[in-house]
Amino acid sequence: MKTRFTGAALAALAAGALLTATGSAAEAAAPPVPVKQQQAKAVDFTAIVALSNCSGSLVRGPKSADTDRALVMTNGHCLESGMPGPGQVIVDKASSRTFKLLNKSGSSTLGTLRATQVEYGTMTDTDVAIYKLDTTYAAIRSRYATEALKLSTAHPTAGNAISVVSGYWKRIYNCKIDGFVYRLREANWTWKDSIRYTPECDTIGGTSGSPVIDQASGQVVGVNNTGNNDGERCTLNNPCEVDEAGNVTVRHNINYGQQTYLLAQCLGAGNDVVLGGTCALPRPRR
Repeated sequence: MKTRFTGAALAALAAGALLTATGSAAEAAAPPVPVKQQQAKAVDFTAIVALSNCSGSLVRGPKSADTDRALVMTNGHCLESGMPGPGQVIVDKASSRTFKLLNKSGSSTLGTLRATQVEYGTMTDTDVAIYKLDTTYAAIRSRYATEALKLSTAHPTAGNAISVVSGYWKRIYNCKIDGFVYRLREANWTWKDSIRYTPECDTIGGTSGSPVIDQASGQVVGVNNTGNNDGERCTLNNPCEVDEAGNVTVRHNINYGQQTYLLAQCLGAGNDVVLGGTCALPRPRR
C-alpha cells in the first residue's frame, strides 16, 4: 500500500520527485506527441487534497447537489483509525480530520477542509474511504473557486489514458489502464476487479488515495492504492494477481487502483452512501 514515509526515506523520495520533475522538463523539448497523449495536460490539481499520510480528492456523485455537504475520497487504509480488517466496513463514524485543498497548479494551498464524519470506509473488495465535510460544494466554490471532480458511474475501459494525481507529493502520473485484475490479494485483504496501470504510473508511498482520472472525460474512475514493491508474492506492499482459476501472478514494480463506479452508484440524496438494494458495496457485519 502506498502509505507515508518519514525521515531519511521521505527525503530520498522527495529527491526522486525532483528528478522526475527535471525529466519532465526535458521531455517538454522533445518533438510533439500525438494529440491523445497531450490531453494529459488538461488534468491538474483542481479539487485535489493532501492528507497527513495520503492523497485524496474532493468528489461528487451523479445525484450530488450544490447544497449538499461535500465529500473527500481517499483509501480505506488511509483512515486515521488505522486499516480496517478484512470484512470490516465503517459507516457514519465521527471525524474531525482536515485536508489541505490545493490550487490548480499544486503550487500552494487554498485552504483547509474539515470532515465531520467518515461516511463510508472499507478495505474489503475495494479500498476506499469517503469523508463528509462540514461545508457544501457551493460554499467551497464561492470561497476557493474550486469545483469537485465527478465520479464516473461507468466501468473504466482498458487502454484509456489516465492520470493519478497525488496531493501529498503534488505530482501527476500519466499512463494507461493496462487491464483489470479478477482478484488482487495483499496480505489479508482481497480486492475485486482492480485497475492495473502501465509502468509509467510508478506511484510511490504517499500517493495512496489519489484519484485516477480518465483523461478523455475528466471524471474519476478509480482511487490509487497499492503496488508490488519487492517482487514478493501476496505480502504487505506486494500484491499478487489471482485469476478465476486461482493462478497467481506477481508483477514486480507494477501499481494498481480500485474502481469507483460502484461508489458513484451508491451515492444517494444528501450525499449519503445508501447500502443494500442496487448498491454492490460491502455492508457492515451484523
